[in-house]
Amino acid sequence: MTDTRRTPPPTAAAQHRRPFTLDPDRWEAERSRALRTGHVRDHTCTAECEPVLVYERTRWGWLAWTVPGDGTPPDQPHQIGVLTPTASRMQRLAMRWLTRHPAQRLALVPTIPGFLRLSAAAVALISLLAGLFAMGHGVPVGVVLPAMLLVPVLAEHLPGQLDARAREHVRSVEGDGACRYLQRLAALHTFLAQAAAGSDRYELHRSAEIGQHTLWDAAGLLQTPDTRSASAELIARERLMVQLADQVAQTLKRTHTEDGPADTGQPHARERPLGPYPPGSEQTTRPTPHHMHGTSPLKGHHSMTQPEPDHAVRTADVYLLFAHEPYYPGPRAQEINTTLVTAASLLHPRVRQPDGAQIHERLIQGRRPGEIIPLATLTHELNGGADWPAVGDWESVTADLLQLVRVGECDALSLGLPEIARALICTGPHSHVRTYDAAADQFIAYGPTERAAVLAEVEMVLAPLVAEQALWPGDGLLPPPTRQP
Repeated sequence: MTDTRRTPPPTAAAQHRRPFTLDPDRWEAERSRALRTGHVRDHTCTAECEPVLVYERTRWGWLAWTVPGDGTPPDQPHQIGVLTPTASRMQRLAMRWLTRHPAQRLALVPTIPGFLRLSAAAVALISLLAGLFAMGHGVPVGVVLPAMLLVPVLAEHLPGQLDARAREHVRSVEGDGACRYLQRLAALHTFLAQAAAGSDRYELHRSAEIGQHTLWDAAGLLQTPDTRSASAELIARERLMVQLADQVAQTLKRTHTEDGPADTGQPHARERPLGPYPPGSEQTTRPTPHHMHGTSPLKGHHSMTQPEPDHAVRTADVYLLFAHEPYYPGPRAQEINTTLVTAASLLHPRVRQPDGAQIHERLIQGRRPGEIIPLATLTHELNGGADWPAVGDWESVTADLLQLVRVGECDALSLGLPEIARALICTGPHSHVRTYDAAADQFIAYGPTERAAVLAEVEMVLAPLVAEQALWPGDGLLPPPTRQP
């Protein structure tokens, strides 16, 4: 693969600390417009004031800044909006509609309270002239008059309806604590997005994709009335963002070594502390990440932590995901029906051998670091399962792995997947799952796109856990089989 050398962008720490970091002249132009047309924020502001907002659009959403009356640029947005990660072109256009300049309004006569949009007044005048012209050319009054009355009403109320539709694809937050927290995550994600835009490397684009999902989820958590209950989730997402930024910085450094020293502007994750706690948090220590809420299709997960093993066998960052009979790890616990283990756990001596070692060899061949491989993907690759006998007894191996997990002899990510999500990871990468919707009397098909989304959600749960400490595969692992030349 090749990378395109670009002028380094501002560091992640500097991104979005002030409006229009990459285009300072734009801020001056917007500030001048605000001074002419709107109310700026100064010492005379009250709680009822509605100061003019300057929208800074990004690929992931927007930041809305107020204009201080003293001429200094603000250091915190008034509002941050995050666009859905799967936004279509129309949804991106809807975001631009939401961040348009505010409509100018005209005060009505003193006896009639309220304001009228300037655009509605202009449309009313145009419709009046057009109506008179039409009637002058013989169009019946019964046709012209309703149209003349309807057009101004639509011009006044239609923008509000379009706003409501556009907001269905955006999560926006306001308030000092929420905006300051999301501002830090947005700065890190912008760094990821800029790195991916200047490269065709898969890992950079994947980091940017995960960053967008993380930003979207964080915005959803900040919208909850009780942010204290979501503080652990928010901290987990900031930890994930910091880890992604560090990995991307190291990737850029390695890529640009031949061109001379490259300053990515990103300190190592272990050197970079997290920012202040999210709103509502009263923790004195950083909590362990918990299961995801919001848009995640996962019901929950349970992870175990053990000391780092002392062994030479390392098959880092490749994971096996397999479904099994549901069980409950404890009273009132969630159902566990799917388990993820690191590939090295297949080399555990209590796993059926040499079947586990042979499946391990097949699992890690040609994989990317961090890749999650469902057992069904291996079945697909083995001629639809016809070649399993030559590799190993997968049923016995997965049963042994599950037993290891349940007795605590290896680390795992234990998941309670919803029915459709579980069915998708039990099928091949090109298969479909069909369900029948009795209410609509139609079949609904779920395919590779939805399967990839499930795996992406599993990866988002896994990433902050392994960023803290790699999954422990167990002790006394067998050496992998020697590859035949």
